[in-house]
Amino acid sequence: MSKSLAGQAIPVQKREWQDYGLFGPGSPSWKVWASPTALIGFQRAVVLEHFDPFLAAAVADMQGIYRDPLGRLDRTLAYFLTVAVADARAVVEASEILMRVHAKATGIEPITGKRYSANNPESQLWIHVTGWHSVLKCYEMYGAGPLAPAEEKRYWSECVTAAELQTCKPADVPRTRDEVRDYYAAVRPRLCSSERAYRGMHYLLRSRGGGRRIGAASRLMAPATIATLPAWMRKVGGFDQPAVVDRAVAPAARAVIRGLGERGRFVSVLADVAPATARIARQHLHRTPPADPRTYTPAEARDLFDGPPVRLS
Repeated sequence: MSKSLAGQAIPVQKREWQDYGLFGPGSPSWKVWASPTALIGFQRAVVLEHFDPFLAAAVADMQGIYRDPLGRLDRTLAYFLTVAVADARAVVEASEILMRVHAKATGIEPITGKRYSANNPESQLWIHVTGWHSVLKCYEMYGAGPLAPAEEKRYWSECVTAAELQTCKPADVPRTRDEVRDYYAAVRPRLCSSERAYRGMHYLLRSRGGGRRIGAASRLMAPATIATLPAWMRKVGGFDQPAVVDRAVAPAARAVIRGLGERGRFVSVLADVAPATARIARQHLHRTPPADPRTYTPAEARDLFDGPPVRLS
């Protein structure tokens, strides 16, 4: 039985999913989050997380990525994939577990001297937007290309829906690509790097911890991840690379992604580096029509399976 973010069992791999969760068939979120490009997008997102000094402090103080890098990253990606493709019960359970784990991540951020909390709505919004944007960005660059306009509109609408599972304020979640750009511009003045942020970003890009599997995977993906980032992030983060590398990595990454998409190879590869995520991906790939072929809002899912939202920030 797989372990949850809090060390509890996540039951989604041991039973048939009973409904279509939050989004359902035809959802662009199903398409984007279940693509092999999500691995590159996820690496991009966890690196960008460190530009928020409060999140960088939380990661450094908790030490999870250093003590158990493979498990920590696997469980986080499994959460995002669960929200995108699993049934309503699994989504609610994963959300509540994650908020309980984040409730333990509190302390003093050393640059500002202010108290941080991983469940703070602003920090949660940064995690959420960078996650959903990064996965789409990498899908566009290395996968099937840009979504159709109607699909992209729906994707950002689903991004807002998924934000309701955490402490983000839905009204603050960008609803279009232009709003995403506006969001990045608005938060940029409070983003920064630091010694601990630098360590975390470079560790996640080219990890030497977690054994050969995570180390090799992270270092192979790193040039493709960096190629998706704007110049200012590369400069501040200290991980820029020559333009010639950017140009060379794109076709190579696309070729690898095409190969992983054939005959379920992606799930087989994923099982070696992220087994919890692989089980969710496999169940999604082989899913059959559920007993309840409906989708639910987060509020409806909580009413059915857990009651009112938990707010721990």
